[in-house]
Amino acid sequence: MLYFLAPLSDVSIIFNLFRYITFRSAGASITAFLFCLLAGPPIIRALERINITAHQKREHAEALHKLYSGKKNVPTMGGILIVASVLTSMFFWGNFTNRFVWILLFVMTAFAVVGFFDDWIKLKSKSSRGLSARMKFYGQLIIGLLLGLYLYFDPNFDLRLHVPFLKAETLSFGLFFIPFVVFVLVGTSNALNLTDGLDGLAIGCMLFCIGAFSIVSYIVGHAEFARYLSISHIPEAGEITVFCSALVGASAGFLWYNSYPAQVIMGDTGSLSLGGALGAVAVLIKKELMLVIVGGVFVWEALSVILQVTSFKLTKKRIFLMSPFHHHLQLKGWPESKVTVRLWIIALILAVAGLSTLKVR
Repeated sequence: MLYFLAPLSDVSIIFNLFRYITFRSAGASITAFLFCLLAGPPIIRALERINITAHQKREHAEALHKLYSGKKNVPTMGGILIVASVLTSMFFWGNFTNRFVWILLFVMTAFAVVGFFDDWIKLKSKSSRGLSARMKFYGQLIIGLLLGLYLYFDPNFDLRLHVPFLKAETLSFGLFFIPFVVFVLVGTSNALNLTDGLDGLAIGCMLFCIGAFSIVSYIVGHAEFARYLSISHIPEAGEITVFCSALVGASAGFLWYNSYPAQVIMGDTGSLSLGGALGAVAVLIKKELMLVIVGGVFVWEALSVILQVTSFKLTKKRIFLMSPFHHHLQLKGWPESKVTVRLWIIALILAVAGLSTLKVR
């Protein structure tokens, strides 16, 4: 909304600030953070009042029941707070003439709706079973297909896959670009969902990851920076920086209440929406492979589940004490806060490593 005040720069030079992505990005981040901070307590109280708490036991995870006994009355579905913070911030600071803004808001909100229904069914049934795996997958699949189809039929969008560390090497997907987009969105949302098992773990890693992508999106959208680093310039991508910055602020604000011991849990409403938004950002700025590096913690958490299931089915033996990997560390005796902070450190290092691929080419 404030972007449309820029033409008033003839009245006062201060209105000219609203033209600049850097200024609006800072404003978006601060707005999302403050909204989350101020709206957090009443939303948490409302969730407690209507008994939106994750009190159900986890099936096939008896070893964790004692560790999680203190969390049985912590309200969940806190992802509502994250999504509301981003939407509010973008209302003030976003440029709604940019189609990428609309795409990202749609993807985030659509994934949030899928997660909301999953959370709601779990809470109503008082079990760990929400939407069936098939229904949840179908919901994610439809959103990914819509984005993939839209971009595929856009003559101005680059359908190639850009390889990190290489200047000119790309892979042309053709029609396979559509299932690739579906894979990125579904994979990222589920990976983040699996990581969300400890207080502050997923949202802290998300903070570093989306922070790195806010820098990358600005560089990709800036013609001179892109030319200097020999990467593809996407003129519309600069505005993604504002969205990423809003996510940074919302993530920091939510971490305020989700850090150990958590006052609220994001639930699938938050984890699916954040993962979907992160995957969509990577697709739009053509940094899907960089996401594997920057989001390495999410990738490893998902991979640990795949390895565990595959190993047990083939050999009847488990690789880890429990998957995802953070539960393995818990059962080895690591305190929850130590697991979280150490994985945060790894996430930070991976974010820096991902950014370095822009120069090491």
